[in-house]
Amino acid sequence: MHPTTQETKSTCCYCGVGCGVIIEHNDLEITGVRGDPEHPANFGKLCSKGSSLHLSAKRILQQQARVLAPHMRENRADALRESDWESCFEFVSERLAQCIQEHGPDSIGLYVSGQLLTEDYYLFNKLAKGLIGTNNIDSNSRLCMSSAVAAYRQSLGADAPPCCYEDIDQAEVILIAGSNTAYAHPILYRRIEEARRNRPQLKVIVVDPRRTDTAQEADLHLAIQPGTDVALFNGMLYLCLWEGWLDQEFIRSHTDGFTELKDLVRDFTPSMVAKTCGIREQDLLEATRWFATSNASLSLYCQGLNQSTAGTAKNSALINLHLATGHIGREGAGPFSLTGQPNAMGGRETGGMANLLSAHRDLNNAQHRAEVAELWGVDELPSTAGKTAVEMFNAARQGEIKILWIVCTNPAQSMPDQHLIREALERAELVIVQEAYRGTATMAYADVVFPAASWGEKSGTVTNSERRISRVRAALSPFAQAKPDWEIAKAVALKLARKLHRDKPYFDYADSEEIWNEHRQSTAGRDLDITGLSYGILDEQGPQQWPYPFGAQKGATRLYTTAQFATENGRAKFIPTAYIAPSEKVSARYPFLLNTGRLRDQWHGMSRTGTVAQLFAHAPEPSVQLAASDMQARFITEGDLIEISNARGKIILPANQSDSLHSGQVFIPMHWGQEFTGGHHLNQDQMSSEHLGVNALTTSAFDPSSKQPELKLAHVKINKIDLAWRFLAVTWISEEELLEVQQNLRQFYSDFSYASCTLFGRGEDAGIVFRGAHTETINADRFQALLQLLQIDSSDNLRYEDKARSASRHIRLQQNHNTRTIRSYALTGDISAESWLSPLLHTKEPIIQSAALLQKNASLGNLKSPASTIVCSCMNVSREKIQDALLNRSQIAIALAPSDKLKLLQNQLACGTNCGSCLPEVRKLIQQTPLAS
Repeated sequence: MHPTTQETKSTCCYCGVGCGVIIEHNDLEITGVRGDPEHPANFGKLCSKGSSLHLSAKRILQQQARVLAPHMRENRADALRESDWESCFEFVSERLAQCIQEHGPDSIGLYVSGQLLTEDYYLFNKLAKGLIGTNNIDSNSRLCMSSAVAAYRQSLGADAPPCCYEDIDQAEVILIAGSNTAYAHPILYRRIEEARRNRPQLKVIVVDPRRTDTAQEADLHLAIQPGTDVALFNGMLYLCLWEGWLDQEFIRSHTDGFTELKDLVRDFTPSMVAKTCGIREQDLLEATRWFATSNASLSLYCQGLNQSTAGTAKNSALINLHLATGHIGREGAGPFSLTGQPNAMGGRETGGMANLLSAHRDLNNAQHRAEVAELWGVDELPSTAGKTAVEMFNAARQGEIKILWIVCTNPAQSMPDQHLIREALERAELVIVQEAYRGTATMAYADVVFPAASWGEKSGTVTNSERRISRVRAALSPFAQAKPDWEIAKAVALKLARKLHRDKPYFDYADSEEIWNEHRQSTAGRDLDITGLSYGILDEQGPQQWPYPFGAQKGATRLYTTAQFATENGRAKFIPTAYIAPSEKVSARYPFLLNTGRLRDQWHGMSRTGTVAQLFAHAPEPSVQLAASDMQARFITEGDLIEISNARGKIILPANQSDSLHSGQVFIPMHWGQEFTGGHHLNQDQMSSEHLGVNALTTSAFDPSSKQPELKLAHVKINKIDLAWRFLAVTWISEEELLEVQQNLRQFYSDFSYASCTLFGRGEDAGIVFRGAHTETINADRFQALLQLLQIDSSDNLRYEDKARSASRHIRLQQNHNTRTIRSYALTGDISAESWLSPLLHTKEPIIQSAALLQKNASLGNLKSPASTIVCSCMNVSREKIQDALLNRSQIAIALAPSDKLKLLQNQLACGTNCGSCLPEVRKLIQQTPLAS
């Protein structure tokens, strides 16, 4: 008897768009997911990541990837051992109590996550500030949104995005700054595409040093030099002053500080700005004219502005433009910060950061502290400023913070200056890691592991970029022994309160709704007042925007429609934003600037997306992107190994030529950490040092207002390196052990100067690619162990070996009915056979003459070309298939209009017909492919 299929409405767990999903499941497993057509954030659409959520939730993969039970060790020298919840709760609460008594409450730090639910966030904030008595609680949202928050508060008076997604449909000009929206927020980009189809007069301006998929489709791309955004926006304001494109009545009636700002921007002449930013004066003038003179200008911005030592100034300079031109508080207009994580907004609403209190209260405000203390039933809250993310790990490194409790985040991958972070984790006396996935880099430092429930297993709420609160609902019970995050916090809090002999604040909540109701109570009279909202309304009427005060019939679609701002006097403030060059500059020693960012089909540290083989298809392996001119000048070819280094660290990655970069710029995706790439080198003390991923290179320098670190810019040097001995293994692996093998392979990274390990395939048909390079052959016993783990050590393998050249070829065939195919192969020394072996393996081409596979230059007849990059992950359509369709004499090839070609391609190949994430790349291929004769 088959289990009954059920459906549960919930919310996607990836970016801040907040897409509604319908989970298809039975009592045992999530079997499918589709977009919720009634959810106002996405109306049924999902991106490549969201539409594959059910694949990441397969039990067969979860069994290998998840933390299945609590673990602990009482001494750092011991190995982690499986334990039980009660023992772990008792151990942690005792250590916390002891630390508070011996070193004070500020010896404890909690580092939490924008992926927590609002209810989780509220409880952890209450635990830190109300019970432990420390403001040392910060979130990985500090790495993504804090500059936007600081600027909103400075200029408009509150951390409240004034816009909504409907404004995309109504804008006449959209300025996208520091965001590759097509990759980072694909469903919003679908909405922009639709708006452009409906209103061809809509102008899109993109400000980005790279020519991304978003930039290539813009009406105007301002490819500024990295870090010069403030100069650009000040220059645009200069032109508004010069040309008379200001809303003088709005400035006079609703703002303060314009005179001071006007004096500052007088220096930002078009010639000065064009030279500083590296753009043409006429492009600067055209962008300003479009933005200032339209009836409705909307700006969308993200990490390119935020992740900077001048992040707050960049945000404020853009808000200044909106205030000066009156483009705020009305349909289609306003400064709209796009949230990076699914509930970074909810975390700020609950005060879950070092400088905040519940309901957007200010920690430095004594009245605000008293209000929250009264709500929680405690005498007072701590007034000492808490440590923000970088400060917290610095304090642990220096011995000030003794205990780190890390919740739902992976700082050993995502934080900048990884050597600093690793030293902090090693120095801390107790590291508690509350995590769903056991393969994260941070797990190696854990003394206690709390297995946490994940998406599809927990209930609560999240808030998206447009202030819309959505319900998250559990389709299944938590996997194995996992618990919801709020339940873990509650259990520790109850034990700790008894040990500290305190009966307040209250922690004995029955469910997530009771926590949410208390959070709701804290918002009364605040800018985000939700006292008129309830779980019942969210369940019956669907997601709602805040504010939603008592007595309201609906939430506010957009804010400041009456030009009454959240400042003390109700007037918005112009912020004088001086241009300060980035903290790191190019020099003779470090002549390149490193930028980091997102891949289309991966998310953050890939703990979830990295378990789904098909999500690797678009970017199969780690690489560093370089401009063609820089590669030619240094005699670098595609795939050559490049050492990227600065004073903080070094990594090695294969070179990938990119047409999106200017000379002097390099780009590495933010996702590539130690989980998927590694190796070792000798440091300046001639000691072996591990490669720690891209964030070994980034700087921990941060913005003075927001405390957000500069993850977007670091100076580096690059060197082509010759590692004489190469190793490559490609193997199909059964789904039952795929992730187990991949995680176990990481132990071999240290045998190589460079190594990477990623997945390939689709669904049950999946495998592993392991690539390594070293100065010499690795230890023979280690090599045999590596082959054994890769399942390429079978006695009936085809094998060729040339010891003099340290070269070998190992091929394992698999019998399929009456044919044989390649199940796996390994190459050492000369790995050029990859060009024809991989296509044979991927396509499962029948092998007739097996002996020919060992020839140096095999000739096996009609061999396919090397596997082409997948463009459409949903429909498994490669670049080669699209180009073939465009070049042959088909109806597609002879169609003249690009839009007609696209429709015909979709009809024939189905690319772009599911989630649409690949559409910008498909359109680019159409533009680049010559017309068929």
